[in-house]
Amino acid sequence: MPDMKDMSEETFDVMELAEYAKKQKWWKRVFSKDSGPIADKYSVATQLAIGGVTGWCAGYLFQKVGKLAASAVGGGFLLLQIANHTGYVKVDWKRVERDVDKAKKQLKLNTKKPPKEIRTKVEEVQTFVKKNIVLTGGFAGGFLIGLAS
Repeated sequence: MPDMKDMSEETFDVMELAEYAKKQKWWKRVFSKDSGPIADKYSVATQLAIGGVTGWCAGYLFQKVGKLAASAVGGGFLLLQIANHTGYVKVDWKRVERDVDKAKKQLKLNTKKPPKEIRTKVEEVQTFVKKNIVLTGGFAGGFLIGLAS
């Protein structure tokens, strides 16, 4: 155990909190676990701008990927129907109906109570939205504008 004389000679570096915060990357300041509400750190205009830009990017990408996915699924379905009608593919519709009924029953059993992981994530999202309502509003508006672009 060190004696009191050794402890009094020990030096400590004093660190300015503002300088430390400036050195952090912006996304760590915004989205880190212990970051707290964004409203405490940024003005309303900045929050709306960040939310709006990220929302627009997400909406635009969602629109493009959605069109591509819809085209792929629709095209695949069309090709399957053509193959079925021309005799290349034979579909056992009774088996399909049995499998769909079995899947419906399984889904009904599993929908009564969602898994713990899903409940935890939903609670985290709700907490984030409540603490950062301006940023979330900007994101939602930007997302809708991105979808319309």
